[in-house]
Amino acid sequence: MNIGEVAEAIGLPAKTIRYYEDIGLVRPSRGENGYRDFSQRDVHKLAFLGRARSLGFSIEDCRTLVSLYEDRSRASADVKALAREHLTRIEQKIAELQAMRGTLEDLVTRCHGDDRPDCPILDDLAGTAEPAG
Repeated sequence: MNIGEVAEAIGLPAKTIRYYEDIGLVRPSRGENGYRDFSQRDVHKLAFLGRARSLGFSIEDCRTLVSLYEDRSRASADVKALAREHLTRIEQKIAELQAMRGTLEDLVTRCHGDDRPDCPILDDLAGTAEPAG
């Protein structure tokens, strides 16, 4: 398959596929014309990578996951540990986002949003806000 066919089949942009090739995650063969010729194995690997990336795994995590997937003697505990670490990072990010949301909700509530120039949002961003309470 050529890169356009692969991109359409798995829903990844050709640019992403070329990037994955550049960093060594896939290595399609080249035809006599120099064009990439993706095997079914390459397509499967690219679909695997697309799914892993959609779950937020980093490129290095994806490299490890592909290696584990291809290692038939792997221990599932290794895969679970990697996924658990990623889940912990997601949970931390969610907590950070919830804290940001709470702060921003408070600032929006405290701002009158009228014609007056005083604005708790700008004061907070400038570091001159008075504590809420």
